[in-house]
Amino acid sequence: MKKSCLLRFASILLPVALAAQLAPAAASQAPEAHYRAFDSKGRAVKLEEIIGALEQADVLIVGETHNDPVAHLLEAELLRRADESYGPASQKRRPVALSMEMFERDVQTVVDEYTGGLIQERHFLLSSRPWNNYQTDYRPLVEYAREHHLPVIAANAPARYVSRVSGLGPDSLRELSAAARQWLPPQPLPPASAAYASKFNSLMQGGASQTQPAGSAAQANPHGGAHLLEAQALRDASMAYAVAEFLKRQRGALVVHVNGTFHSEERLGVPEQLAHYRPKARVVVVTILPDDGFPAFDAGGMGKLGDFVIITDPAIPRSS
Repeated sequence: MKKSCLLRFASILLPVALAAQLAPAAASQAPEAHYRAFDSKGRAVKLEEIIGALEQADVLIVGETHNDPVAHLLEAELLRRADESYGPASQKRRPVALSMEMFERDVQTVVDEYTGGLIQERHFLLSSRPWNNYQTDYRPLVEYAREHHLPVIAANAPARYVSRVSGLGPDSLRELSAAARQWLPPQPLPPASAAYASKFNSLMQGGASQTQPAGSAAQANPHGGAHLLEAQALRDASMAYAVAEFLKRQRGALVVHVNGTFHSEERLGVPEQLAHYRPKARVVVVTILPDDGFPAFDAGGMGKLGDFVIITDPAIPRSS
């Protein structure tokens, strides 16, 4: 077999082999050889410590790079452990929910119908506009939630309205019908903070150190526009508002929310917006990202990215 064929074969089998480690509930361990977890001061930690930090939390926000297969395994692991430690079947007996950037708020009914067992998966996929890498990267999260009767929150703003804001500004949302506005946060939208705006503008100008190949702020609106920051803030506000509304309805709940790293690293973006909608919400931010220095950790440069930061092996083939 030629070398190029061998490399292609390995690139296919490696993600499958990694995912297989999460398939059985009894062996659902992300491969430790391919990640290292740290607290914000650079101290090495285990996943158990992250789960322990949720004792006093209302929301776990997990920031990912969207094409990082190890991050997706870790998300599934964190969701499972959070449910087992705090969920309805545990001694804590808290409502646990999964919230996802990967589904837009106007497909919430479809998500509820699927997780509630009312429709088949093929109809769910036809109607929910899943991301291209749903089957390999996000299906395990949804299926775990479905099998364990956890609510799944479709948290993101509909892309058509993000695009409208990008081109015409946030005031253009006022022209939408009442039926359309139900899928959006209340108007006017909270503005992005100065720190977030500075970071976003730096990224747009190519000056940020943490640019993401998939699922970053740069993809807030792939069509461009004069109001990119406001469009990005709409996504953040939508996710935060969806989580806040769930916490309002479910007393004592724990929400595990998954989004791209830029939406939550340094506790900017979604955490800031959540503080607007639910000021007393207690949030733990975990940022997961591949790093060329792996397995070494630069606490000075990366510790600020979250309450916990998990670096992953950049040599693992990316998701498609």
